[in-house]
Parts: sequence; structure tokens; C-alpha cells
Amino acid sequence: MTRILGVLGLLVVLYTTLIASHPNAGKLDNLIGVANLQGRFGIITLGAALVIIVGGIDLSVGAVVGCSAVLFGVMMNDGIHPFLAVPIVVAFGGIVGLTNGLLITRLKLQPFLVTLCGMFVFRGLARLLGGTLGQASIIEGHPDFRDPLRTLRYLLIGKSPSDGELLFPAQFVLLLVLAGVVGFFLHRTAYGRYWYAIGHSELAAKYAGVNVSRQRVAIYMTCSAFAAFTGVLLFLDAPSVQSDNAGFAWELYAILGAVLGGCSLRGGEGTAVGMVLGAMVLPVLENLVNFRGDASDVIPVVIGLTLLLGAIVDELIRQRSRVHK
Repeated sequence: MTRILGVLGLLVVLYTTLIASHPNAGKLDNLIGVANLQGRFGIITLGAALVIIVGGIDLSVGAVVGCSAVLFGVMMNDGIHPFLAVPIVVAFGGIVGLTNGLLITRLKLQPFLVTLCGMFVFRGLARLLGGTLGQASIIEGHPDFRDPLRTLRYLLIGKSPSDGELLFPAQFVLLLVLAGVVGFFLHRTAYGRYWYAIGHSELAAKYAGVNVSRQRVAIYMTCSAFAAFTGVLLFLDAPSVQSDNAGFAWELYAILGAVLGGCSLRGGEGTAVGMVLGAMVLPVLENLVNFRGDASDVIPVVIGLTLLLGAIVDELIRQRSRVHK
């Protein structure tokens, strides 16, 4: 609860500073844009946070986002209806997570190694898929799908079908819906107790009768499916997607959001509310940096220092809890 209140206070300070920094910062269209970005980063944060709760890590999230965005565009160029392409892309993400989970649970490979290799594989696959069209930039594609794409952009992004103007933060609404589902499983079902138990002690969870391998695979599948869906949102929101850098370093954004939201990098801790609040911080900070005219290179510095600080705080809290026990 202390961490959640701390992140909430940080958000209040950031929003106040943002609105005071520039006359246009507090306008509705800018705040809707920030909320949409929070929603997009928040969805991948949910998946990454679940993986962290069970004591794992997924470094392939950003690459899966980029590859899924390109795959969505390529399928439409090949004549696949976008309403059909969306579930296919999400299923692709599920297969990626299934593969990661099986390599980790069956072959006993380290999650860091498996997902790091996956990061390179799917980044390369995105470039190969982009190359099938002879270009690095995948745009709308098939002209017959303009109306379905406008409908999807309205439903999933909140853009007007007529002029493409942002009307409401649809991506943030999606985040809240998915966070509600994740929160229900995490806090109201036996599965959530299994995940916390695995993160605290895998051996103890096994002795308690939990099928640890099955639960880990399910979590990795969820994480990659969320990343793939975020790739669809990226394609729909952007005028074009660059196959060589789409979703670049987004895995760090997801991990950062999870850590800020109270997920311990050692596993076994985290809440759905914290995940949402943690994911909201960086988009506000980026928007503030843009309006102040500061160098955008400061963002990687903030990410690195925040992750380091989160690890230090987590270790101090654990040491203190051991002393009190």
C-alpha cells in the first residue's frame, strides 16, 4: 500500500508540473494522447508484471510488439481482413509465450537467456516480414480495408472515423478492462495464490500441489499475447510502423512500470492497481520532457536509475522484513 500511495503521489506531482509547464499541456487532446500511451504501455506492463510475480523475466516483450505490428500490416497487404488479423496476431503472441514457457519449464533454461534470444529472433523476423513488401515501413496496406481499419481505430484507439482526431482514450479504457481481469485472477482466484506462491518459493508451491510448470507457461503465454495485442494497437495508432525499430526497448518500459507499481524483481509481490499506476508514470514524464524542450535522451537515464532504485528499495525492504521476523 505504501508503494501505491507513493506512485500515486508521484503522478500527482508529474501531472501538476506538466500542466504548469506549457499552455497546451493541459488541453484535452494532449491529455487524451498521454492516456492512450499509458494504456498501450500499461497492457504490456500487465503481462511483464505477471511474469515477474512468478519469479521470471521476459526481455522479448518489445520485439514481440514490433513483430506483431509488422505481421498485422503484412497480413492486410496479403488480403486478410483486419477483424480476422487481430485474433491471428494475438494467437501468434500466445504461441511465442508457449514456446518461451516450454523452453523454461521443460528444458530448464534460464528465463533471461530464453527471452533475450527471443528478443533478437523476433526483431529479425520483423525485418524479414517488412522485407517481403520491399520496404521498412508498413503502412495501411490493402485499400479494401479502409473502412474496417477506421472502425478498429475508433474502437481500439479512440480516433474519429472521419478525420482521425482523438476523441477519447480508448487504449486506457482497454488497460482498465484488462487490469480488472488480471486483478480478478490475481486477487480473487486460486490461480493468483498459486502465482504468488511460485514467486515466493517454487519448491514450497510444488509441495503444496501446485503444477508450477503449467502455471509458468500460462503466464508467459499471457504476457506475449498482451504484447502481440499491443503491437496491433501500435499499428492502428501510428501512421506507419518501422519494421526495424517498432517497439524498441519497450520491454524496459514494461519492467519499469511493474517495478514502480510494487512488483518485486525477486517475485511473489504485486497488485493490479500498482501495475496500472506504475505504467502511467513514464508517458507523463516523456510528455513533460517534450514540452519543456529537454533532450529526450534523459528518458533512458531515468529508466535505468529508476530500475536500479527499485532494486535497492526492494532489497532494503526484504532485509528489514527479515530483521523484524
